[in-house]
Amino acid sequence: MLYWFLKSVALGPVLRLVFRPKAYGVEHVPAEGAAILASNHLSYADWLFMPQALSRRVTFVAKAEYFTTPGIKGWFQKKFFSGAGQVPIDRSGANAAEGAMKSAKKILAQGNLFGIYPEGTRSHDGRLYRGKTGVARLALETGAPVIPCAVVGTDVVAPTGKIYGSWTRPVVRFGKPLDFSRYEGMENDRYILRSITDEIMYEIMRLSGQEYVDMYATKAKKLAQEKAKELDRAKQAAADPGTEPEQKAS
Repeated sequence: MLYWFLKSVALGPVLRLVFRPKAYGVEHVPAEGAAILASNHLSYADWLFMPQALSRRVTFVAKAEYFTTPGIKGWFQKKFFSGAGQVPIDRSGANAAEGAMKSAKKILAQGNLFGIYPEGTRSHDGRLYRGKTGVARLALETGAPVIPCAVVGTDVVAPTGKIYGSWTRPVVRFGKPLDFSRYEGMENDRYILRSITDEIMYEIMRLSGQEYVDMYATKAKKLAQEKAKELDRAKQAAADPGTEPEQKAS
């Protein structure tokens, strides 16, 4: 009930009134039955705008800590994330990835829509990065179709690292469902998983218009941070010629 209250009464009308988001390809999302919505990830606002385009509920997995924090703050946090279509990662598994997979399977087994970001984290520079193969494994193990999805403009509305962004009209595009039943029983073949994931990422790239980078987003972020630190050291050295730049140990 809280999900529909936020979507239809509280949060949804505000987002539609202020930002007037546009949606295309909604007809590709089935009216009933399980499906995986695989989307790019530009901003924390992605999970607000993408579900707004659909009449069905979309569920994502979130860190268990959002649901277990004690006190009044924890209670409100749990209610908000639950109401916004988030479920905690199943921590009964050996690791978070396995727990996320278990939670996703439960959602799909109930015939619901499950949202996933194959990149694993937000893009720090607006480009589309290499997808992780969990989405492919999930598709093969559940038999659910994968619907590629692209959200455009959310990085302007809510840019990473900033409290406020700028106004723009976000766009959500849904592609045709991808059926991978031809690979049934091959969920342990890493080459098949990579091939499926790359196919999904290609469709997301086509829908979003983003530049594709064949590198995991986490590695790209780390390299960008290291480069920023090197530039800062170079600027400091230029500002103070008497200071020698740090030398790497041989």
